[in-house]
Amino acid sequence: MISTLRRGLLVLLAALPLVANAVAAPTAHDLVQDTTNRMLADLAANKEKYKQDPNDFYAALNSIVGPVVDAEGISKSIMTVKYSRKATPAQMQTFQENFKKGLFQFYGNALLEYNNQGITVDAPKDESGDRTSVGMTVKGNNGAIYPVSYTLEKINGEWKLRNVIINGINIGKLFRDQFADAMQRNGNDLDKTINGWAGEVAKAKQSADAEQKPAQ
Repeated sequence: MISTLRRGLLVLLAALPLVANAVAAPTAHDLVQDTTNRMLADLAANKEKYKQDPNDFYAALNSIVGPVVDAEGISKSIMTVKYSRKATPAQMQTFQENFKKGLFQFYGNALLEYNNQGITVDAPKDESGDRTSVGMTVKGNNGAIYPVSYTLEKINGEWKLRNVIINGINIGKLFRDQFADAMQRNGNDLDKTINGWAGEVAKAKQSADAEQKPAQ
């Protein structure tokens, strides 16, 4: 009996790292739900402070949302192979950072106007492959419902955000078109386009706002 218990204990101890890994790698649905809950809780607790200094909010978004975003993959997608294959590692790193800053500004300004009307994450979908989507609905001040779809890919066993579609507007494609347009205007100067990306995101937001009113 003692030897049997000892063997059982050894098996249990050996399995603990696997259990820990399972807990550390949530489903795509749970990842979106948890990240959304944390983001909204932080916004509710600090909204007035963030309105006074939006940069604090962008930093908070980077801390909460940043770890679940595949910045490297999205950056390469925005640049497309045409430009990413010409970029140095330093240029790619700079663009990844600028991309994240631009992304959080893109969303952060709209979130600061959000008054907790209602955000609901849809039921889980099939996650048996390495790519899936998680749906969400956002209710605006005017009662309108804005559908949101997050595309996630499994990278090294963990789900990461690869794209967002908001009310029919594909943000990845919007940024990709904006990057190509900026490269043409900048005479294919990659550094100039990378360093001026914040301004390009602002233009992309204006383009999106022209197609629809933001959720309020």
